[in-house]
Amino acid sequence: MNRQALLLMGPTASGKTDIAIGLCERFSCDIISVDSALVYRGMDIGTAKPDADTLRRAPHQLIDIRDPEESFSAGEFVRLARAAMDHSFARDRVPLLVGGTMMYFRALTQGIADLPAADQATRARIDREAARRGWPALHAELEAVDPEAAARLNPNDAQRIQRALEVFRLSGRPMSEWQQQAVAASGDIEFIKIALTVEPRELLHQRIERRLGQMIDDGFLDEVRALHARPGLTPDSTSMRCVGYRQFWKYLDGDYEQDEARDRALFATRQLAKRQLTWLRSESSMFSVAALEADAIGTISAYLAQKLD
Repeated sequence: MNRQALLLMGPTASGKTDIAIGLCERFSCDIISVDSALVYRGMDIGTAKPDADTLRRAPHQLIDIRDPEESFSAGEFVRLARAAMDHSFARDRVPLLVGGTMMYFRALTQGIADLPAADQATRARIDREAARRGWPALHAELEAVDPEAAARLNPNDAQRIQRALEVFRLSGRPMSEWQQQAVAASGDIEFIKIALTVEPRELLHQRIERRLGQMIDDGFLDEVRALHARPGLTPDSTSMRCVGYRQFWKYLDGDYEQDEARDRALFATRQLAKRQLTWLRSESSMFSVAALEADAIGTISAYLAQKLD
């Protein structure tokens, strides 16, 4: 059997999990999660993590593998995803990688630089500088030491500016230089890429808003409150940078009113979806499917019947 793997990609709230489960009912697939938030235990409601019944019917690998106090990197994802895929191949099954963390998909298919690990003290210093000077000023600082990385980033892209500066301060080498020495991609695997789309954009925005409302009704604030009480967690923890968690943490800190936290979480989620869609448009060799069409699973299945050996 050839080493073929399916990549099911799409923006948040596009229905990836339901379609993945439907494909598992038609093909011999093993689901591997490609989501930087689902790796964390205790982060269930705000990540739209599949419930226990769903996971019994269709087990997902790389879910609930870290405590929220721990960091998790794209490099770790690649290592664990490769091991999970090898396990599937050994049993003549097809890995089905599902999620919306596009950086992880790119790292798996194109390779990734073996960057220095995150350092919370350095990140905290950068955050304090940003609070005092603003992210555009730190973007200008990055431009002086790593113009190639700075050119790719918006002056207000806090998370990526912080990471690029962190790498430079820890290693003395620009992130762009590290990225030129990427870990090899999974070149021995044929990746079959499927992109889920939701049009018009307003429809996706409506789905995002409904889902956030349902999360709040289901107790999302209590989930964040429990995380907020954990002594090892801070707003700088990697897990608490996830959309929704960051905004409601600030509500619990007294920085926002609850309605403002909700509005900011909604805006951040919509921005995430926009970035995901931009990334999908930049990818080549994609089979695109309207996620909400009457028989999206049937359309994908017919395509896979021709592609899978």
